Amino acid sequence: MSSSPPADDRPTAAVPLPPPSPRADASSASAAAAAAAGASAGGSGEAAGCGDGCACGAEGAPGEPGFDPDECGLDPALAKLLEAAGLDPVQVEDVAHLAVEEDLDGGVDVTTVATVPADAVATGDFTAREAGTVAGLRVVEAVLSVVCEDAFEVERHVEDGDRVTAGQKLLSVTARTRDLLTAERSALNLLCRLSGIATATRAWADALDGTPARVRDTRKTTPGLRALEKYAVRCGGGVNHRMSLSDAALVKDNHVVAAGGVAEAFAAVRARFPDVPVEVEVDTLDQIPPVLAAGADLILLDNFTPEQTREAVELVAGRAVLESSGRLTLANARTYAETGVDYLAVGALTHSSPILDIGLDLRDEPTGRESGDAGEGRA
Repeated sequence: MSSSPPADDRPTAAVPLPPPSPRADASSASAAAAAAAGASAGGSGEAAGCGDGCACGAEGAPGEPGFDPDECGLDPALAKLLEAAGLDPVQVEDVAHLAVEEDLDGGVDVTTVATVPADAVATGDFTAREAGTVAGLRVVEAVLSVVCEDAFEVERHVEDGDRVTAGQKLLSVTARTRDLLTAERSALNLLCRLSGIATATRAWADALDGTPARVRDTRKTTPGLRALEKYAVRCGGGVNHRMSLSDAALVKDNHVVAAGGVAEAFAAVRARFPDVPVEVEVDTLDQIPPVLAAGADLILLDNFTPEQTREAVELVAGRAVLESSGRLTLANARTYAETGVDYLAVGALTHSSPILDIGLDLRDEPTGRESGDAGEGRA
């Protein structure tokens, strides 16, 4: 399996933090971020929807009168980076808003408002506490864009999909201290979750390295986070199964019961949706010939042993794509891969992966305080 360039070899860049004001100008930061993004490791400096250059025209902050999260858009340069990663920027922004609004619950971060001056500015480092594969750094920036009232500076030390070591800095952010602390938990919840999935997937991808087989996910995802969790699988070197019930058919045991047989179920799907790829689940070798004869695109071998899987590969002889499911562990993954099967379906990638431990550390010396009267701002 190929891996991302070593983190130490990756260039870093940052967008300068503009002079702070009650409403910072977003346009200059957007242009700078777009240029930096073109260098593959740039920075995005402006909080979306919070500057004079933002088209949303929204006023206020989360938990404040006049704030309408549905009207705000992310920084254009950040949106382009998300699109390039195969993510919908609007969907990512929605997730960020939900996370932040859930944490604030219509109020403010009372601890931070009580202990941190409104004009204090700090730099914090998102740092890996353990080794793994990172995913979700642009999602962190989206969360910051939702929370930060003024422009903020990011320095990207690594990219999604990179392997990281314990103690390694992933992303450095300079922003109002209140904003940084308010965004901390929402950002880390998403980053740790996605990086945990990427790390688990990377372990499976490494186990299959040198074989034709690939590990791929299922629809066993967290409601509302499917696109992000499947993105994390890709960051870990895996591939995605269908994203939804509508983009491909998967005939499983309950469909077979309802239709009166495996071949009958396949024929019914093909007749109703002739252009949709159809995968059929089988749990015995004798179910394969009729499914092949019907023209199945992909056959899911459910709970087959390695020996049965090898027999299935020989029986199919390249006439359909084969996917193993059930009985799979990291310990036996390579044994299954070496049978000649095309995919190993692992639902645990998204439903059971532990988080990757990542923290946010404020630097000991504060960056300073904003000039001018920034008011209470967003807390």
